[in-house]
Formats: sequence, structure tokens, C-alpha cells
Amino acid sequence: MPIKKLREYLDSHAVRYFVVSHSPAYTAQEIAAAAHVPGKELAKTVMVKLNGRMAMVVLPASRQIDFKLLGKLAGTDDVVLSDEEEFGDLFPECEPGAMPPFGNLYGMEVYVSEELDEDEEIAFNAGAHTELLRLPYRDYRRLVNPVVGRLALR
Repeated sequence: MPIKKLREYLDSHAVRYFVVSHSPAYTAQEIAAAAHVPGKELAKTVMVKLNGRMAMVVLPASRQIDFKLLGKLAGTDDVVLSDEEEFGDLFPECEPGAMPPFGNLYGMEVYVSEELDEDEEIAFNAGAHTELLRLPYRDYRRLVNPVVGRLALR
């Protein structure tokens, strides 16, 4: 969803947020550095398939998914990392790899790392590789209603 649509959604739910513009960056660690956001507060979105259904996994930029932990949380052994060809069409208004972590708006399940649950604020891609949105984590959790659990080894 383009940032305008996402901002309208957040505004309609009385969410306080900030737009952070930064120079073009593509990896989660590059984005954190360019936007001056701590890596533990930058939420990266990773697309997976659970039993053949597309789902979003949201975790700190500095972490990687532990597929066994995700499978345990999701109740399946069928966990596969998706590639851009499989999900690019689901987010036509977003630059590839810059989709915001609002899978609920796309009819898909969202799994969030318990580490983000500890943060007061999170920042995430807002559809482009040059902008982030930053907002209170409690508002994100209220709007998305994700499944929260251990998804990465510390």
C-alpha cells in the first residue's frame, strides 16, 4: 500500500506516527544505518509460506528467522521462505521488498518476534526504499493483532 493509503489508515485509527525519509537503502541493516534507527527497533518484513499460504514474519532487522521456531508457533512443519516472484503481485503499489508489515490489510497472517514486543516504538518500510514509518509498538499490535512469539535465536 502506498504511504498515503497507509497514513490514511493510521490516521483513521488515531495512531501517532512519524515519517522518516532516508537515502536509498535496501537491506535491513543499511536502512537502519541510513535512517539512524537502532537495528532492534527496525522491523523487517519477511514473506513465507505456511502450508502453502502466504504469511508475513516481522522481526528486528538484526535477526533471522528460525524456521523451526516459526513452524512450532504456526503449528506446521511446512514452512518455506518465499521469493519475490511469489509475492510481488500482492503488493503492486510497493517497491519490491519494501512492503509494510500490515499483512492484516492483505488478508494474511502476521507473526511477530517477541523481541519487537519489548520495544516502545518500531520503524518499518512504508512501501519505498527511501521512507520509514515510526510508531508506538502497542498501536501496531492493536491494529495488526499478530501472533507474537519466539521466531529467532538470540
